[in-house]
Amino acid sequence: MRYSKLVHIYADILQLRFTDTFAAIPAHAINAISPVNVFARLGRVLLYTGGRLFLDLFLPFRNKENISGKVWLYVVSKNNYESLQFIKVALPEAVFVAGQNKQIGIYNKQVTRLPTRFKIFYYYKFIPLLLGLYQLKGKRALRFFDLIYTAVGYYELSLKYLQKYRPIAIIFANDHNTDPRALLIAAKEVGIPTIYLQHASVSTNFPPLSFDLSLLEGQDSLDKYRACGPVLGEVKLIGMPKADKYLANKNSSTTIESIGVCANIIDETDRIKELLTRLVQEFPDKKISFRPHPSDRRNFNFINQISPGIQFSNAKVEPAFDFLQKQDVIIAADSSIHLEAVMLNILSIYYRLEKSNFVDDYYGYVRHQLVEKAADLNDLTFLISSYELNRPQVSGRAKYYNAVMGTELEGRSHELALRYIKEYLLKSGKA
Repeated sequence: MRYSKLVHIYADILQLRFTDTFAAIPAHAINAISPVNVFARLGRVLLYTGGRLFLDLFLPFRNKENISGKVWLYVVSKNNYESLQFIKVALPEAVFVAGQNKQIGIYNKQVTRLPTRFKIFYYYKFIPLLLGLYQLKGKRALRFFDLIYTAVGYYELSLKYLQKYRPIAIIFANDHNTDPRALLIAAKEVGIPTIYLQHASVSTNFPPLSFDLSLLEGQDSLDKYRACGPVLGEVKLIGMPKADKYLANKNSSTTIESIGVCANIIDETDRIKELLTRLVQEFPDKKISFRPHPSDRRNFNFINQISPGIQFSNAKVEPAFDFLQKQDVIIAADSSIHLEAVMLNILSIYYRLEKSNFVDDYYGYVRHQLVEKAADLNDLTFLISSYELNRPQVSGRAKYYNAVMGTELEGRSHELALRYIKEYLLKSGKA
């Protein structure tokens, strides 16, 4: 393969990493992905080389499940796994598949692994790829050389495994991370059908939609993907399957007794402290809960110092909807949990928890009036107080985001998804 083609393949695999939005992620958050300090990035590359590339060569590796000629459910996180779980129930011959070192939380032992032990043998391509991406993307390629380094070999290994195992089809729940993008591009190269089931809200910074069949939640998602570029393949709007079993138990309360705060990895610790402290002071009689993103590794023990009454939700263990069912109002910045809350008829308030130049209203929830917006803490406490005894009914706001809300198909998104998947596999001769 000519290097010019390979450079463009890796530019596609790393598409999100070259966007302005990714470059604007605050330093405290980007450090967890790609350190700002160049020496820290070099250190990360050395650790990856020794701890992943060389060590994987010698670690024993054995999968308990045969994945040849089956439908693959490819996941990169606990949330991905839970989004596709209903497909495994309906198609028991399907297999969960993940990269060798991917952390799938409590489901780590339930997934079959694609080994990365031979990834090291493709690293002779790193320097030519880096130079090619620098010519294509400019200085941003040098800034994120560590992410390019860790991506090397994913595409080649994907080709190798697809040719070896020949899955019937691959169902993805993620369309923008490095390894699923590599697998998607390789699948298109060798003619393996690909299906995408949206697992969270999307943005206009995502790669263009290029699966054979895409199952999106609603019109919002389709509009955003159209803004990303040409939409390829079939598209169906099905709602949110993972929410189905919860929609029959929407919150019907007309008062606010419980307040949930949800934090993302880009949110600043000091701002989280300020918010929780103010809520405890202003609403001492309310139940206050705090839930960080499952990928957030910070120490949040400080919440006990603010108040021992603050309940902590471990997102690695407690499903988002189980947490939401205990809340009357949710406060968060740029997080998909806003949509999940509104679908359950829970008032949701958008409040920025960082002071950087990161995109305001990243998912467009405020613009499309899904949520209320608080400009500062005074505004936030005023909003909660004004709704305290007259909490609005908000689930109808989610119709733009969830295509089946308010229809006879509400709560049956998983049925739609399974129907379209089976129809596609039958039509493509893979059923």
